[in-house]
Amino acid sequence: MFFKKQYQNIAELSKRIFQNPELGYKEFKTRDTVKEFLQKVNPNIEIEEFSTTGLKTTLGSQTGLNIAIIAELDAVYAPSHKWSDPETGAAHNCGHYTQVGIALALYSYFFQTEAYKNFDYKLTFVFVPAEEYLDLAYRAQLLAENKISYYGGKPEAMKLGVFDGIDIGICVHAMGGEFPERTIEVNCDLAGFLYKKYTFKGKATHAGFDPFSAKNAYSMSTLFNVALGLSRQQLREDEMVRINPIVMESDMSTNVIPNQITVGSDIRTQSVGYMKEVVKRMDDAAIGSARALQGEVEIETQMGYLPFVQDRYLNEFVISAFEKNDEIAAIKNNNPISAAGDIGDLSYMFPCIQVGYSGFTGTIHGDDFIDIDPEYIFEVFPRFMAQVLEEMNGKIDRSKLYKRSYADYEKLLAGILE
Repeated sequence: MFFKKQYQNIAELSKRIFQNPELGYKEFKTRDTVKEFLQKVNPNIEIEEFSTTGLKTTLGSQTGLNIAIIAELDAVYAPSHKWSDPETGAAHNCGHYTQVGIALALYSYFFQTEAYKNFDYKLTFVFVPAEEYLDLAYRAQLLAENKISYYGGKPEAMKLGVFDGIDIGICVHAMGGEFPERTIEVNCDLAGFLYKKYTFKGKATHAGFDPFSAKNAYSMSTLFNVALGLSRQQLREDEMVRINPIVMESDMSTNVIPNQITVGSDIRTQSVGYMKEVVKRMDDAAIGSARALQGEVEIETQMGYLPFVQDRYLNEFVISAFEKNDEIAAIKNNNPISAAGDIGDLSYMFPCIQVGYSGFTGTIHGDDFIDIDPEYIFEVFPRFMAQVLEEMNGKIDRSKLYKRSYADYEKLLAGILE
């Protein structure tokens, strides 16, 4: 009954966030909306602010486990989306606005009913900026000004100690596409990715008068693309490799042989080990393509996100709650995809799960993505997640959890990038 009573308020708040999309590390209106709601529910609330727009607050004083409920504040850059911000191009076709609504619905429920006092663990609510890996020039500027150290919001929060003391992370995420019945998803593993930049360099000459002494950088990049295409049949299918090269920078004219062109690409795999192997093949292809046409190539590697392997033990509680639930009709299980998220980085530190929920139409990150079943998203699903947390109470086996330090995380990244 509680979730039904607060449904309209949560749905309207989420719609306000949807109508005011903001890119990562710029979610100021969203942050203020979240703070305003939390302070209205709990006037004595203590809120920690971090990473420009991030927020953190805790319920409970238990000395046992600390479970984080994590929601993402940012939108995607999608200026062609029907409901994008005409000035910034930001749009909530990622569904993050619903994550925020769900997290706030849970906080309101647990605080006002005091149900959290019955748990043998604390609940920490973390609203994280900048999950989407985009607007990179702005984030590079923040890096140069020493305002952040990571492009992704969760790695940045990890460095700042926001997740110190957290033992388990729980995220939720919109599922793309329409479903015939209300559905959840568990154990959906995500890819990790690196970001690569290849700058091919040649020699410019007049294209009509003296093309003979030129070294065509565009041709080198074309050869590189062909090499990547021909190599795809040699890539393991179980790793769900994705490579998407694009021309990022060029200053070409039809009457001048181009002497420089930059190709950028992400490289996605399901494991760190295979990611390093594929990147070596890509680098070899770039070097070989440049040399074949007597040019050179500069290679830059930038860390994206780590692969996310959902914690199967923790998802047993989600499955158990689903089996006892009579409001949600279907469950998807063990369907990995090649999308990525910085939840992968967080899951290196401690076990994490991300529960998917239907209720949308259109393609996620597409021009037509929007919710079509708000009652499910903002009432039924939060009630289900409360049931999941109740299912965990008194039953979590600490021996099945793990913990790594931020120093361990830094060491792993250094090994990937070397």
